[in-house]
Amino acid sequence: MIRDPRPEAHVTRGQVITHFTEHVDLMPTILDALGLRVPEPCDGRSLLPFLHGQTPPDWRDAVHWEFDWRDFRDSQRFTRLELDEHQCNFTVIRDRRYKYVHFPALPPLFFDLQADPHEFHNVAEAPDYAERVKSYAQKMLSWRMHHAERPLVRTDVP
Repeated sequence: MIRDPRPEAHVTRGQVITHFTEHVDLMPTILDALGLRVPEPCDGRSLLPFLHGQTPPDWRDAVHWEFDWRDFRDSQRFTRLELDEHQCNFTVIRDRRYKYVHFPALPPLFFDLQADPHEFHNVAEAPDYAERVKSYAQKMLSWRMHHAERPLVRTDVP
């Protein structure tokens, strides 16, 4: 939730923006609001145009995120699941229709959000979705390769 207190944003008050945003958009938005230059390279983009009733050109059509679910207070969790500590995370790509979840050592999850908006039915193994699952796995690989030099989550630092 963002509110621009400046008068030029008044016309958009109360609007809900349904475009995909990510946490990496916060820093460029703050810098843009302060009139400061956004450094290159920066993965995020300013959200200010949305606050002024505009949609930036070439806005993303999907979001990606990673989650590390290791719990260093409970080291038995790894052994109970037969995973090592570096396998306790997942990466997600989600667009308006589909959600693909990749685990390092477990089978993927794939949800058709139009047919199953509450994500109760994993269709990753369903023959009708085989090509789509493969396509999303490729999208995930491309995204991970683009960000390979800088992991998005680090919980192994005390």
